[in-house]
Amino acid sequence: MGKMMVYHGSYSRIENPKIIIGRNTKDFGPGFYCTVIREQAKRWAKRYNTPMINLYTVRMNESLKILEFKEMTDAWLDFIINCRHGIPHDNDIVIGAMANDQIYNFISDYMDGILTREQFWTMARFKYPTHQINFCSEAALKCLEYYGCEEVAP
Repeated sequence: MGKMMVYHGSYSRIENPKIIIGRNTKDFGPGFYCTVIREQAKRWAKRYNTPMINLYTVRMNESLKILEFKEMTDAWLDFIINCRHGIPHDNDIVIGAMANDQIYNFISDYMDGILTREQFWTMARFKYPTHQINFCSEAALKCLEYYGCEEVAP
């Protein structure tokens, strides 16, 4: 697999990424989240007073356990629900669509029984595409090579 550029929206330069275990559960569990969509990284960064986009080249190590969701499917939804409930997984890298705030509201409604699975999919499929790569292990972080950092205009 060839090299590709990925972006991480932040408030600072991150030359040496680390696994982030936050107090809030994330779509694909603890890790270091990036995207191939530059505009999405800008939106992430603009949450901060000093918005920065960190750039990395990445070459996937095929010996790692990589889980990729090419589409938003029932398996993707179930995986996110498990991760949001703090259920660990053993993947090194997880790739797929992001459950942004609007999508996550639909997931919460589904988890609370307000929406059926069919209603969830009807609402979720109309949202703009998103993308995330979660580097979940130290071995996965070795796939990243720091390329640079840019400040984003607020």
